[in-house]
Amino acid sequence: MNEPSPPSDAPSDAVVIYRTRLPVRLWHWTNALTVFVMLMSGLMIFNAHPRLYWGAYGANFDHAWLEIGNHGTAGYVKTAGLEIPTTGVLGYAQGTDEAFPPLVTIPSHYDLSAARRWHFFFAWILVAAWFVFLVYSLISRHLWHDLALTREEARPSSLWRDIKAHARLHLPRGEAARHYNPLQKLAYLGVLGGVLPLMVLTGLAMSPAMDAAWPWLLVMFDGRQSARSVHFLCAGAVALFIAGHLAMVLLAGPINELRSMITGWYRLPEDVS
Repeated sequence: MNEPSPPSDAPSDAVVIYRTRLPVRLWHWTNALTVFVMLMSGLMIFNAHPRLYWGAYGANFDHAWLEIGNHGTAGYVKTAGLEIPTTGVLGYAQGTDEAFPPLVTIPSHYDLSAARRWHFFFAWILVAAWFVFLVYSLISRHLWHDLALTREEARPSSLWRDIKAHARLHLPRGEAARHYNPLQKLAYLGVLGGVLPLMVLTGLAMSPAMDAAWPWLLVMFDGRQSARSVHFLCAGAVALFIAGHLAMVLLAGPINELRSMITGWYRLPEDVS
């Protein structure tokens, strides 16, 4: 496949590369919409019973490893025997006594059935998009060319060097910015090959119909309540990934990064070293 011509308005001294192909960009924006809707509708579903358990059973009087609640108008998060005040953020915020406030839920008012419809509809989109992207990555060798770590990148010393560089906000520049860096690759592979499939499996394990058809799901996760806990933790991991991703976009230059994800063209940051 021939690459399109570079943008005509690029400065003559700029090094502009075609870094993000169309299938990757389409998957990125589809995933962005889908994941945000699923996270927000999932928080509304969690509000129906804001407690998490390990094992096959869990109800109000069972021991929960995580609980988000309130004492009147004082919100709290309770875990590992600690009760952390969270008034105004969790447990009691925006004048409601829900675990997560209306600002971050779909719908913005308590409606479990509507939240489940939103969640399940976009879950199918998430799975379909993930499958299509996986097939594309294998056929186009995007997985090996762009996401797989080289032998040098996989060395502990190289990874530690990259971690220290990111901690100091020394982001790749010049030719080093032409490809994903090792931490990016690990993050993307971890989400694509680990977190998202685990979210799908634990989501299926919470369905009584799927449990009847595939009883091994409950065996795999040691019960529906454990599957719910793992599902919640995976959602938290996705939220942290998004926060880190957005932070890196802002630090690396949001206009250049957005241009790459919209048009495919990326201007290599000038190497000032």
